[in-house]
This record gives sequence, C-alpha cells and structure tokens, in this order.
Amino acid sequence: MAEAAEGPVLVFDSGIGGLTVLREARMLMPDRRFVYVADNAAFPYGDWPEEALLAHLLALFERLLEDIRPACVIIACNTAFTLAGSALRARFPATDFVGTVPAIKPAAERTASGLISVLATPATVKRDYTRALIESFAAHCHARLVGSKYLAALAESYISGGVVSDEALWAEIAPCFVEEDGRRTDIVVLACTHYPFLANRFRKLAPWPVDWLNPAEAIALQARRVLGERPSAAIEGVNRDVAIFTGSDVRAEIKRLMQGFGLIVADAAEV
Repeated sequence: MAEAAEGPVLVFDSGIGGLTVLREARMLMPDRRFVYVADNAAFPYGDWPEEALLAHLLALFERLLEDIRPACVIIACNTAFTLAGSALRARFPATDFVGTVPAIKPAAERTASGLISVLATPATVKRDYTRALIESFAAHCHARLVGSKYLAALAESYISGGVVSDEALWAEIAPCFVEEDGRRTDIVVLACTHYPFLANRFRKLAPWPVDWLNPAEAIALQARRVLGERPSAAIEGVNRDVAIFTGSDVRAEIKRLMQGFGLIVADAAEV
C-alpha cells in the first residue's frame, strides 16, 4: 500500500482502552499523526460469538484501511488480536499490523514466586492463542487465567467520570491472588488495554503488593520498530489526531475524554 507510506498510525480498540497504548505511542513517536478508532457499536466484544466477531472485524477493516490508508495499524485489544490477528494479516498483506497479546512471556521471566495471574476478558481467557502462550513461555509457572466479564465496562465508566465501587472491582480481581505452599502471586498480567486505567485502584485493593504488568509501552515500541524510518504525515495545518467511533451514540463524557487526550472526534470522511 505505497500510498499509505506517509499515512497516520491507526490505533484500534473496541472502546477507550486503546488510549493507554496511544499515550505511550505518542511519547515514543511525537512526530507521528494518529487516528484512534473505537468500535463502540460492537462493544463489548466478549458478548460476540467468535465467528461473527471475526467476520465483523474483517469487514470493518476493509472499510477502515480504504478510508484511512494508515502507515501501520496497532490493534490495541487482546480480544480482537488473539482472534483476528492472523486473518487480518492474511487478508491485508500490504498493511503492517502490530498486535496486542497477553504479556505472559515477560511475566514468566520476572516472577520470583512462580505464581502469575492473567486478568483478561472471558474471550481472551478461552482463546487457544492465550493457552499456547502459557505452554510456550510459562510452563514452569502456575498461571491462573481470570476472565472478568465486567471489568472493561467498569473501566470505561470510571475513566469517563462514573462512580465505580471498590466492591465491584474487588469482585473481579480477587481470583488473581493465590497463596500456595508459602508462595504468593507476585505478577498480574493486565491482558486488556482497558485495565491499566484502574491500576491505581487495583494497587489499593490488593491484599499484598504485586506487579501489575501493563504491555502498552512494549506495544508502542514494536510499532516504532515496524515503522522504522518511514516518513510521517506531519504536514503543517493537517497534522491533527482524531478519534472515530463506529457507532453514533457517543456520550458527552466520552467526547470530553477524547478531547482531554488531544483527539478531535471526527467522521471517517474527515480523516
């Protein structure tokens, strides 16, 4: 896709979780232009059957790549990438996709106790991709998979100004904490890009200190490696970062949040 060489970096998520990755990517690539796409029309992905979600993502990217012509795509969503990453790369071979997968390998390398937990959506937990990562990189550990049905939505509510109780959060993260033969869980992998928004709340609720592993910086570093020395779309008067929502029902507080991240809410036609 030669005409996309100077295009923006497309950061994609089902909702606002990918903003954690966008924040890191901007710090590492300040000369780049970014387009953030939130698939709010389909949120949450965990409610979708796998085949239907895969078909939806392939059809959606058919349109997004044509409209935006990005220099590369960051799939800032574990659920989307573990399901559709291979299919997207096969369908659109001219586009570079940077994926998001549970940070199981670094967790297994860092743990002192050998007890790690992977906090994810139910869809990511049941994915063969996730279990293959554990078999490949964490076979020497006890890795507990914790699938939270509500945490992504709680994070969306919290970051947009809603009230989220400690009780609601604790109910979702409590299974992450394991004590076994005098050892304790010492690393929790945040395997959903929404979850880092709640990391400070998690730290206060934790019964003992753990390392909450956020993969956002590693994802941004990989995007910078993929882009290499390609020219950016930094053109005076045009270099503005925008947010696109796939659904028309965008709450005012979410629009304010996007503005707080320096994003202009736009239609695809305006990009």
